[in-house]
Amino acid sequence: MLKMLLIAMSIGFYGQAVQGQPAEVAGFETKAKQALLIEEDTGTVLFSKQEDVPIPPASLAKLMTMEVVFSALESGEISAETTFPVSENAWRTGGAPSGTSTMFAAVKSSVSVGNLIQGVIVQAANDACIVLAEGLGGSEAKFAGRMTDRAKALGMASSVFGNATGLPDAVSQVTMRDLLTLARHIHRTYPQSYSLYSQEDFEWNKIRQRNRNPLLRLNMGVDGMAMGYAESSGYAIVATMVRDNTRLFLAMSGLTSDKERAEEARKILEWGASTFERRKLFEKGAVVGRASVYGGDATHLDLVSHEPLDVFVPVEAGGRISAKVLYNWPLRAPIAAGTQVGTLQVFDGQRLLREVPVETVGSVGQGTLVSRARDALQELLLFWL
Repeated sequence: MLKMLLIAMSIGFYGQAVQGQPAEVAGFETKAKQALLIEEDTGTVLFSKQEDVPIPPASLAKLMTMEVVFSALESGEISAETTFPVSENAWRTGGAPSGTSTMFAAVKSSVSVGNLIQGVIVQAANDACIVLAEGLGGSEAKFAGRMTDRAKALGMASSVFGNATGLPDAVSQVTMRDLLTLARHIHRTYPQSYSLYSQEDFEWNKIRQRNRNPLLRLNMGVDGMAMGYAESSGYAIVATMVRDNTRLFLAMSGLTSDKERAEEARKILEWGASTFERRKLFEKGAVVGRASVYGGDATHLDLVSHEPLDVFVPVEAGGRISAKVLYNWPLRAPIAAGTQVGTLQVFDGQRLLREVPVETVGSVGQGTLVSRARDALQELLLFWL
């Protein structure tokens, strides 16, 4: 028998409880059909709207392309000086004849990985994506399979990639949640490569192009990342902003124009930066709940979070912070100290702010035959009740 047991606690740092508060924060609206805004350090969700609805990635797929390339650079598979040839396929599909975003790489020329990366990041160049995919994977299709495998390994459970560019295909899909998982990973794991996302312009083949991210020029603290457009899902963006030592990550889609995308992204980032403040809920190692144990030499175990637990909450709001510990009931002995047995969920009203793992403080050994029989009977009675 497997049940989920909840231990609810009211932390109550401010105000009165809000009844029926939706996933989107009360008092803020966006024209985006899908959106997710997260504070980086704590992982607190500041705003969410249809964040698990799959959409075509369009040029946001280039974030995944770059992650695979950055990983290959870090492992030594390639270097920034490695050169790859510009095939006729790359030239026709993503180069000058394609009419799409391009770095204007000449057919049958060779381009270094370092320059191809700048073409992808600054110019959203489709030809650069295909050249990198063919160079690393042998073909774009094989590289796309590598992208999907890598996405799964990073926890992007809903993402599939059919090509390296984001050009329309039958299989590619992403979600706002997966995109922010990817964006945060790139920022944390590849800080030197990430700095290219704020590069103002890049010139190749005597053609200079400006960075396509309009938020970079608003002096609001945005220093990356990427834009996208698909006919079926509209204009999309992944962006990150740092202000007063607080970094926010945003993914949104479903906007009707380039102008609306820029304005809605600016609006939600400014709102997030000005509306929330950091609150400490638990110190590292503080007991956050107790779990029942069956068949052991003790009947309960204290549960702790292995990290300090802070969240970002509205500065002026009517909600009440609450938390729930969830674990599979009943826990069965023996249980070692430090065993992860569940999660702690923190809410503002009905809005999930954070979810972190909890683990056991001490250990519980195997109980006596009598105690195990007693606990088995109690479990059976509770099951029927």
